Amino acid sequence: MLTQAIGGLLPTAIGVALSPIPIVAVTLMLATPKGKVNGPAFAAGWVVGLVIVSVIVLVVASGADKPNSGASDSADTGKLVLGIVFLFMALRQWRKRPRHGETPPMPKWMAAIDRFTPGRSFVLGAGLSGVNPKNLALTLAAAASIAQAGLSTADSAIAVAVFVVIGSLTVAGPVVFSLVAGERAAAPLASVKEFMSEHNHVIMMVVLLVLGAKLVGDGWAGLGS
Repeated sequence: MLTQAIGGLLPTAIGVALSPIPIVAVTLMLATPKGKVNGPAFAAGWVVGLVIVSVIVLVVASGADKPNSGASDSADTGKLVLGIVFLFMALRQWRKRPRHGETPPMPKWMAAIDRFTPGRSFVLGAGLSGVNPKNLALTLAAAASIAQAGLSTADSAIAVAVFVVIGSLTVAGPVVFSLVAGERAAAPLASVKEFMSEHNHVIMMVVLLVLGAKLVGDGWAGLGS
């Protein structure tokens, strides 16, 4: 059952990992004078945010593994609603995509990222992973899937750990790469930042479309069983 639970949460974990704004933020942060301190702080905040939301949802959704229980129906309804929301968000991302030759706008706080402290970097990482609407919704969906699998406490902890590790690869990965490779990491990270910035809306549209369709299908199937 653990294997099935992990397989079910993989799409949402990958959806969390493919978040252009946090990837751009951490690559910008690593290029600042305080990058060796702020980068790890940002990654730590990101991980903590994912863990806290996952644990809270697991506790709230306990009992969702019983097929006809209220918790199970609520989890399936939540998946259906989140899926529909994601499909609308995908449409919105497509409409907001920059036209050819336009430079996509980035959040204004990125202009001040070189003045961030480790504490502020940590809070930003936690906010982007645990409070950001898209990632919050994905974490809710993943945690609800784990709760519905009826795993033991130890297996649930393993499933959450797998979700957090996969969801953190694109944020923690650049930090580790920068610390290990040093100045040699600058050019590859700059290329990643440029690509993610340029294709932000298209990447988000594809991720939201795929995950929205999956959540709608899972929720509909659960409510119909």
